[in-house]
Amino acid sequence: QVQVVESGGGLVQAGGSLTLSCAASASIVGINYMGWYRQAPGKQRELVAHIFNSGSTSYADSVKGRFTISRDNAKNTVYLQMNSLKPEDTGVYYCNVRVSFRGEYNYWGQGTQVTVSS
Repeated sequence: QVQVVESGGGLVQAGGSLTLSCAASASIVGINYMGWYRQAPGKQRELVAHIFNSGSTSYADSVKGRFTISRDNAKNTVYLQMNSLKPEDTGVYYCNVRVSFRGEYNYWGQGTQVTVSS
């Protein structure tokens, strides 16, 4: 059974840092995309950052210069280092994993809560 599990969320004061981790099942083969999305209360889910198998990355304008996405391909794990956190970064952070191997597959984790207090 495929699993995508996020960890590392929590409560932090504005200006602080957190690192999120997302581990996909070792049995998953052919991951070509891993991304972090977030959803604030009453708002739609939005892309925060993503990274392709090639190492190419992209960030939402609101987090550029503060967040860094990285990936350990051998462990099927993606990280999101979040610095200089702001109250508007508060939300549930979800990991998205896309696979292209004998078909196209899209997996989501259950989410991890990040709360930034002012």
